[in-house]
Amino acid sequence: MSPSIARRTTAAALGLTAALVLAACSNPSDGGTTEVAAKSGGKTKINISPDQDRVTTGKVDSIAAEVPEKIRKRGTLEIVDSSGSAAPLIFYATDNKTVIGVEPDLAFLVADVLGLKPHLNPVSWENIFVGLDSAKYDVGLSNITVTEERKEKYDFATYREDNLGFEAKKGSGFKVTGPEDVAGKTVAVSSGTNQEKLLIEWSKENEKAGRKPVDIKYYQNDSDTYLALQSGRIDLYLGPNPTAAYHAATTGRTEVVGTYSGAGSSLQGLIAATTKKGNGLAKPLADAINHVIENGTYAKVLKRWGLSSEAVTKSEINPPGLPKTNK
Repeated sequence: MSPSIARRTTAAALGLTAALVLAACSNPSDGGTTEVAAKSGGKTKINISPDQDRVTTGKVDSIAAEVPEKIRKRGTLEIVDSSGSAAPLIFYATDNKTVIGVEPDLAFLVADVLGLKPHLNPVSWENIFVGLDSAKYDVGLSNITVTEERKEKYDFATYREDNLGFEAKKGSGFKVTGPEDVAGKTVAVSSGTNQEKLLIEWSKENEKAGRKPVDIKYYQNDSDTYLALQSGRIDLYLGPNPTAAYHAATTGRTEVVGTYSGAGSSLQGLIAATTKKGNGLAKPLADAINHVIENGTYAKVLKRWGLSSEAVTKSEINPPGLPKTNK
């Protein structure tokens, strides 16, 4: 990793971890909240109840007019997101049915600007892309990383930095800064993600250097993964750093032992609103995101989920992403 990327990613990870130090568990009598320590030294409550009182903003006619006519006439923005539980990105409220998190909040905020009613469609990870390909859904907001391979089929409007986290059982003594640190280790990762791509590349690098490859494992859900981590069947779990930091903070049983840019060693990874290539939505989405960045509502959303350290200053359309071969 280049020094500048390393410093940026480390700072983001430290800021996020500090923002998610657990102070108390959710308390139904207190409206369904989780209390975490803020970077300022005070305490911040994260609302995990179904009554979200989301940050809102007004419609911007000039941006709304950019939306393809078919979607404008329909009046809804069909948003596809993951049905998995990955707090604080996307997860279920205390009623176990209301989808909450930073991704739905940003989706609702963008829909406000476009003057559309947001409709969330939670599906399995692979079906996000199946649905976008068939135009069943307009846009995916589900912690999707910009990659050069995905850019062949999709357009992107960026809205958050992408940092990955290696999570280990607390007290493991592991530290991960590069491929050599996972040589011979058993590491869990989700299939079809940029985390998997990075891990496969690292495993190949280890073999070329005469080290042991990574023993990569796949599990159906997070609960199975964390059970394997606690029982010692796996050494590490590689996933989005926000979810790793949140899980470590709220359980006290794991810790983040290394972070890395989601786009590899030479590029800061970026998360983006994802649409079918050429469907005409990328520009209005980017313009909407830039509007909420400018009016301050974007910052309010990230702050309420402890993710201010992953903010971007501008939404970009189809910027450089994770290379097809990560080096």
